[in-house]
Amino acid sequence: MIKAGIIGGAGYTGGETLRLLLHHPEVKIDFVQSDSQAGKKVYETHHDCFGATELKFQKEISEVDVLFLCKGHGESKKFLEANPISEKTKIIDLSTDFRHKAHSQFKNRKFVYGLPELNKDQIKTAKSIANPGCFATCIQLALLPLAQDQKLNSDIHVTATTGSTGAGQSLSETSHFSWRSNNQSAYKILEHQHETEIVESLNQLQGSFGKQFLFVPQRGAFTRGIYSVTHLNGTYDLQEITTLFQNYYQSHPFVHVTPFDIDVKQVANTNNCFIHILYKKDNLIIVSAIDNMIKGAAGQAVQNMNLMFDLNETTGLNLKPSTF
Repeated sequence: MIKAGIIGGAGYTGGETLRLLLHHPEVKIDFVQSDSQAGKKVYETHHDCFGATELKFQKEISEVDVLFLCKGHGESKKFLEANPISEKTKIIDLSTDFRHKAHSQFKNRKFVYGLPELNKDQIKTAKSIANPGCFATCIQLALLPLAQDQKLNSDIHVTATTGSTGAGQSLSETSHFSWRSNNQSAYKILEHQHETEIVESLNQLQGSFGKQFLFVPQRGAFTRGIYSVTHLNGTYDLQEITTLFQNYYQSHPFVHVTPFDIDVKQVANTNNCFIHILYKKDNLIIVSAIDNMIKGAAGQAVQNMNLMFDLNETTGLNLKPSTF
């Protein structure tokens, strides 16, 4: 059995990681760490875990096979600086701290960017993983086959909408129910923090990519999910592009190119990404959707763990969606 520990287990991503690992057939959770909830039973915070575990949150940590860092952005690096971790322990960080190439080295650890559909072979041999951002995951999966085939020949325009869980558990004006419900807004227009990792991945596959990446993120009136629409101007053959995507994702079990229009409910509570491709008015349009808490965070982290420990990457992730 893989002995796992969770740092920052009281938040949204920590709770989602906990739920997945509790039902993973090859994992035993050794501890769930939380500074704010230490001493309380896990189900006192995550009520849906009642009956599934008697684990308590604790401040102390012990040596494990894999450590999931589910703390806020900027906090993972601080945690590792304050708590030396055994070189034998594999680390999967769900924050933004080590995603960019310029920040991927921490002491003797080299963090591999953990998008399995891009870096599966490197993930299999890695000791440390930087889990991708949720927007970045959804948008990159809409672009990787094109970059691989050197077909990103125009500026890329993306509008993507995220559910309120993307803002984390702490309350704010824009995550409060009375503001978010029956409402929609754009934010961080053309300056979202996930842009850097997306462009780095595109350059990894298409080194000549020098066009603009123009991203407008939006807040949606739903709790979980990301819905992304990507536009590229130019002459494309729809059947050729569809086949290109199908071939690229043939060996990636969670990404599916659909013949029908897609929506967030089709992927909610799963580790799937659905992609639908259209060509209209000299524009290639790629629509993609994921669950931001699973494929965009905890599910992808577990997928990475499976690869690191030579398990089938779908182990513990055969989750069923509900479209109602």
